[in-house]
Amino acid sequence: MKVLVINCGSSSIKYQLFDMTDESVLASGLVEKIGTDAAIIKQEIPGREELVLTSEILDHRDGLNKVLSLLMSEEHGVIQSADDILAVGHRVVHGGEFFSESVVITSEVRQAIRKTIDLAPLHNPPNLLGIDAAQAQLANAVHVAVFDTAFHQTMPDYAFMYPIPRVLYQKHRIRRYGFHGTSHKYVAQKAAEFLGRPLENLKLVIAHIGNGASLSAIEYGKSVDTSMGMTPLEGLMMGTRSGDIDPAIVPFVMAKEDLTLGEVQSMLNKHSGLLGVSGLSGDMREVTEAMFDGNPQAKLAIEMYVYRLRKMIGAYFAALNGADALIFTAGVGENASLIREKVCSGLSYLGMEIDLEENSVRRKEDRRISTSQSKIDVLVIPTNEELMIARDAKNLVSSRSTML
Repeated sequence: MKVLVINCGSSSIKYQLFDMTDESVLASGLVEKIGTDAAIIKQEIPGREELVLTSEILDHRDGLNKVLSLLMSEEHGVIQSADDILAVGHRVVHGGEFFSESVVITSEVRQAIRKTIDLAPLHNPPNLLGIDAAQAQLANAVHVAVFDTAFHQTMPDYAFMYPIPRVLYQKHRIRRYGFHGTSHKYVAQKAAEFLGRPLENLKLVIAHIGNGASLSAIEYGKSVDTSMGMTPLEGLMMGTRSGDIDPAIVPFVMAKEDLTLGEVQSMLNKHSGLLGVSGLSGDMREVTEAMFDGNPQAKLAIEMYVYRLRKMIGAYFAALNGADALIFTAGVGENASLIREKVCSGLSYLGMEIDLEENSVRRKEDRRISTSQSKIDVLVIPTNEELMIARDAKNLVSSRSTML
C-alpha cells in the first residue's frame, strides 16, 4: 500500500510518499511560492540527487498535478500511475471539538473543518485547498484527515477550560485544544516500544520542542494536559512566540505603542521568544553560538527558555502525580544536548539523572540518556508526524476494506 501524505500551507505543499509494506519513504518534497510564475519544486528520492525545478504554479491543484507528474515520470518518478496511491493523508491543523481521531473525509467532515476556520484562520483554509486539489487529482484514493488537535481531545474539562465566563465557551468554543498532537501520539507509542512496556501502563511527559514547542502529559496512553491552548501561542517560550505572559500586557502595549490588534498579534507570534529576547534569531543554534561568544542577551534568552521549560515540566510531573519517563523530541529536543542537560540538572529532586556522555552524542535514533541509577527514564525519540499520518490513513483504509 502506497500512501501520500500532504501538508498544505497558504502558498506551499509539503509531501511524502510512503510504501506502507515496510514504512519506507519513496519520495518527499516541497512546493513553494504557489500562485506565482517562479514557484519552486524540490523533491528527494533516497539514493538520488535532490531535484529542484522552477515553474509557473497558479494554485494548489496545479501544484499537486505537477507533484504527481514528477512522481510518475520515467526519469524522476517512483510509481507507475496515480492509481498506485491507495490513500492520501491530509494534515489538518484544527479539528475543534468535532474530531478526537483521524477520519475518512466525507462531505460532513469537510463541513466540520469549515466550521473551525475561525479557530485556525491561517491554517484550515489552505488545508481545505489541499483536500480539494488532492480529491480532484486522486479521485480513486481514500482521503483521510489527521488533526493536530485530535489527540488532546481526551483532556478532562478541568484541564481544557479557561477560568473566564462560561458563556464564551458556550458561544465561541473558547478552550484549550492543544497542538502537535500527531507528534505527541507517535512519540508516546515509540516510548512504550522502547521501554518494552504497554502504553496503557505508562505515565509520560513529552517535550516537543522545535521552533514551536509544547508539552503533553500522557496518562496510560491518553493526553490529559498540554501546554498550547486555543492557539499555538500559549505555553512554553518558543523560537518566535512568547508563550505564557500576563494577558494585561496586550492592552497596555497596544496603548503605549499605538499598535493595532494585528500588530500586537504579530509581535507575540513572530517577534518574541528567543528572537525577541536575544535580538538575534529564533534559531536555537544561532542563539546558543552567540551565548558562547559572550553575548549577554543570548545568554539571557537561553536561561529564560530553560527555566520556563523546566518549570512547566515540573508542573506536568505534578499533574500526573509522578511519571515514568521524560521524553525530548523535535528539532531542539532531539539535537540540543545543552538544553536537555540544563533542563534535567534542575529536576534532580525527582530522582532524575542523565548520562552526560550519552546526552552529548548526536544520533537520530530512539535512545535513553538517563543513567541506570535515575529514578526517571529520560529518552530522546525523533518524531515522525508524516509517518503517523500515513499509519492512520493505512489503518482507516484497512478498516474500510474489512467493513466492505
